[in-house]
Amino acid sequence: MTADRKRVADHRRIVIKIGSALLVDRQTGLKATWLEAICADIADLRAKGIDVLIVSSGAIAMGRTVLDLPGGALRLEESQAAAAVGQIALARAWSESLSRSGIVAGQILLTLGDTEERRRYLNARATINQLLKIGAVPIINENDTVATSEIRYGDNDRLAARVATMTGADLLILLSDIDGLYTAPPHLDPDARFLEVIPTITPEVEDMAGGAASELSRGGMRTKIDAGKIATGAGCAMIIASGKTDHPLRAIEQGARSSWFAPSGNPVTARKTWIAGQLQPAGELLIDEGAEKALSTGKSLLPAGVRRIAGHFHRGDTVAITSTDGREIARGLASYDAEEARQIAGRKSGEIEAILGYAGRAAMVHRDDMVMTRFLHHAAERDDRKESASHG
Repeated sequence: MTADRKRVADHRRIVIKIGSALLVDRQTGLKATWLEAICADIADLRAKGIDVLIVSSGAIAMGRTVLDLPGGALRLEESQAAAAVGQIALARAWSESLSRSGIVAGQILLTLGDTEERRRYLNARATINQLLKIGAVPIINENDTVATSEIRYGDNDRLAARVATMTGADLLILLSDIDGLYTAPPHLDPDARFLEVIPTITPEVEDMAGGAASELSRGGMRTKIDAGKIATGAGCAMIIASGKTDHPLRAIEQGARSSWFAPSGNPVTARKTWIAGQLQPAGELLIDEGAEKALSTGKSLLPAGVRRIAGHFHRGDTVAITSTDGREIARGLASYDAEEARQIAGRKSGEIEAILGYAGRAAMVHRDDMVMTRFLHHAAERDDRKESASHG
């Protein structure tokens, strides 16, 4: 264990994501012995005064086993029906297992909109925090009975990262059927190297991600890296570890192989954490080089620097801000609806009132409502290294 890596038990609030294949066997259903073991691990953490939240996959997998649905891909309505049956069985299993350690479980079902829309985000956060305050363990899952492809996360890795950021957790643990990050998918490349510590999620790290590894799991390594970007950017460390063994949390603490992703040293404010974690920007603002330089020094985005508007968004929606070469360099909350933004794009702020008929905000996206993306920072670091080398 490195000097920078804290023990699991040294954290204040931990979100644990559990993959479907760990909880549910395709033939026999719930893996009751495994569930009992991890509930004992959770009880150990709780006894140390640590808040624990569970993001549990397995509702559809459990439901299709109970309903004896055939293997292979399910149609949307079949998945939703399986989830309706499986959520009841899953919640009951968690409740009964945790109760043996004197712990009360509370079920929370979320959709993408519950964490993407600001008011619903705050409501969900308040409910979860209240459960923790009264000593319960929230059991969280995507609400698969109502979510469709357009309004869903599609994986619980990113959902877990959003839960971690919205509740101020300082550690996210992703348990699945792989023990961490490799330089390449290990089942395809025998020379793939295991990475124990990842200081920063760079584009090179993102390129190492592979596809889904299990029939019952929707999330592959790619979604885990996406989750890591959300979590670490908000100051939350992340661990990817295998959950195949009984007592997986105890195993991590005792040195079992796992990959640790370092948290950002400068976590953003709660409001900016929410903005940075948005998965589906409503629109896009393409800006010129002058505006890009201004943003990199902490300035707001003015209409004069906007060259093109894409998408249909409303004031307050999240938009991606991209450079002339297509890189996303920031995300922020739009100060104008898309049609108004198109009218004032490329114009000076002093002209806004004459164009729109009212004195709106001077900025298209205010700096207080904006978060720079990691890629810009990596590019700047690479440019600095090149400059240093040239001077050397």
